[in-house]
Amino acid sequence: MQSTTNKDDNSPKSLRQALSRARRLLGDRLEADLLACHALGRERSWLYAHDGDPIDNGTLTRLDELIAQRLDGRPIAQICGLREFYGRDFGVNEHVLIPRPETELLVDVALSLELPDNARVCDVGMGSGCIALTLAAERPGWRITGIDRSVEALTAAAANRDRLGLQRVELLPGDLLAPVAERRFELIVSNPPYIAEDDPHLRHGDLRFEPIEALAAGPDGFEVIRRLVPASLDQLETGGWLLIEHGYDQATAVRALFEAAGFSSVSSRRDLAGIERVTLGKKPDPAP
Repeated sequence: MQSTTNKDDNSPKSLRQALSRARRLLGDRLEADLLACHALGRERSWLYAHDGDPIDNGTLTRLDELIAQRLDGRPIAQICGLREFYGRDFGVNEHVLIPRPETELLVDVALSLELPDNARVCDVGMGSGCIALTLAAERPGWRITGIDRSVEALTAAAANRDRLGLQRVELLPGDLLAPVAERRFELIVSNPPYIAEDDPHLRHGDLRFEPIEALAAGPDGFEVIRRLVPASLDQLETGGWLLIEHGYDQATAVRALFEAAGFSSVSSRRDLAGIERVTLGKKPDPAP
């Protein structure tokens, strides 16, 4: 990890000087400001109103440590412990995926469906809880269950649930839909692992710091999706929907898996970059 601490007479004496140095070292004004806010325990509005204030050695040391972590590649969201998703802040750590903007498409599609006001919904592999808890906040009548095989992820999700006042969301440990094998749902959603285990991207950038089990799924990235799609059909009510987020080049293959399992009305939705990112299908009426 690179060291940025400088305790000689050239050390910043004011918050303005510390911000200037942080922006220079990181090459990113927003990241520098976010780290300064975290070191100070303040909002950005306070930062700009008090940039002429002196900075004490303790705060400067904390900021230097945060800058060093970022220069080492650790994601800003992990350093600060928060990431905004769908207008709400979610706590994150090394045990959960960092919520990403493209996952908001999954939420958008779910909210666009015509479902009962008291729909039963299951989020498989919930991680931080950003999907399940957002759906719960946007649809207060929905009865939502989140499942994850990682106890650490469920702990993070529980903290977010409590912070957002959404205690009605049920959290269960287990693999895929096994904990709710006797239940039926109107909607199942999932952002499962879908990267091939030998993909070089897993060894670079932010992905190095995120849980590999939440990212990689076998030699081709489909190990989890292949299991989840047919299992979901069995646990949906007639007319219920399955929504899955997947990789940028996987939509055709995922649609084929949906159709092979027996789903109808199968289609994929594009994100803001024009990439087919979410595939959905409906459980058809039983054959006469």
